[in-house]
Amino acid sequence: MLDIKFIRQNPELIKEGLKKRNFDIGLVDKILGLDERKRQVLKELESERAEINKRSKGMPSPQEIEDLKKVKEKIKVLESELKVVEKELDRNLYQLPNMPLADVPAGKDERDNKVLYEVGERPQFNFEAKKHYELGENLDIIDIERASKVSGSRFAYIKGFAAKLEFALIQFTLSVLTSEKELKKIAAKIDKSYSPKPFIPVIPPVLIKPEVFKKMGRLNEEDKEERYYIPKDDLYLIGSAEHSLGPMHMDEVIDEKDLPIRYIGFSPSFRRESGSYGKDVRGTMRVHQFDKLEMESFTTPENSIKEQNFLIAIEEYLMQKLEIPYRVVIISTGDMTKPDARQIDIEAWLPGSGEYRETHTSDLMTDFQARRLNTRLRRKDGTLEFVHMNDATAIAMSRTPIAILENYQQKDGSIKIPKALKKYF
Repeated sequence: MLDIKFIRQNPELIKEGLKKRNFDIGLVDKILGLDERKRQVLKELESERAEINKRSKGMPSPQEIEDLKKVKEKIKVLESELKVVEKELDRNLYQLPNMPLADVPAGKDERDNKVLYEVGERPQFNFEAKKHYELGENLDIIDIERASKVSGSRFAYIKGFAAKLEFALIQFTLSVLTSEKELKKIAAKIDKSYSPKPFIPVIPPVLIKPEVFKKMGRLNEEDKEERYYIPKDDLYLIGSAEHSLGPMHMDEVIDEKDLPIRYIGFSPSFRRESGSYGKDVRGTMRVHQFDKLEMESFTTPENSIKEQNFLIAIEEYLMQKLEIPYRVVIISTGDMTKPDARQIDIEAWLPGSGEYRETHTSDLMTDFQARRLNTRLRRKDGTLEFVHMNDATAIAMSRTPIAILENYQQKDGSIKIPKALKKYF
């Protein structure tokens, strides 16, 4: 959610941001109109309540008693109107997306995303490279056919080597993210004095209340088709660990000295893939359920961009250790999700399909989510303000294993184990 004071003071700036994000700029005027009416009603209420206090002193006459009744009735009407106006104002504020940072390219969709740079050499094979699902079927480590009988389309049994690969990736990633020594090397690339504070491993709940999901900005009307809902319990299944990691400090005040707070969450993720009909129907590129390690962090506002760059550096470090060729892409205003002020993706090279595909995302939300969640920080001087929040993929088990299978495939159909993972096998 954007600060209403900021909207009042910068309406044209907000409209410009909405234009870049392809949103209706009329929303700003509607919000300002509701805000003005709210303030008018509050002013009238204050005046009428003061009148009550003034007239209540001493012994009122019969006429004054009648006048007091009228004032009280007017207060009831104003209080009722205030509730309606506040509800409508909140509803419209929740429709606003975050404002994009200056370096985010303006665009309508993914075609306007910009490749920043490429890293690593693509493997050269003296045989025709197979796709991950062909390798998985031949090695009997990915079983789509049996999973479809049991659970339907876009599910898989991950078996044998593929299951061990997931466990190895978990151990490898945790060994990096919980090591101050490793993180210090990565942080130094951003700023030599930047905090290498380790991540706290968390296994979060996979069910979330609708109102909390909305505060995270991940349950807009357009999102609901993507989510799995359990009506009996009025709960949603999360689509990623950050959905329930982000609200951990809801309605809390964090001391500045305790920041940054960093979590690495492991959880299954559930997605309908409702907008991907006919896309990636084979294999595990787009499945309804997959495991994921996700980074979530809380920082001071002045460190939020550095923190995102730090999380991206971690993602790159993991990919480089795994020796997977990749490219870094900045996402356009038309392709970012609502809470994002800036989104950077990493796309791995997949020899089997001869293309780059997204394996990692990093989202900088500034105070957009924190304002809704009421997660604040207390400065050393005692003042309060909202924290800034970031989340980023560490390892998505549906995508990174695909990149390993395709880049490490051998002529005989076997898969070579990446050096960084050998000790975990």
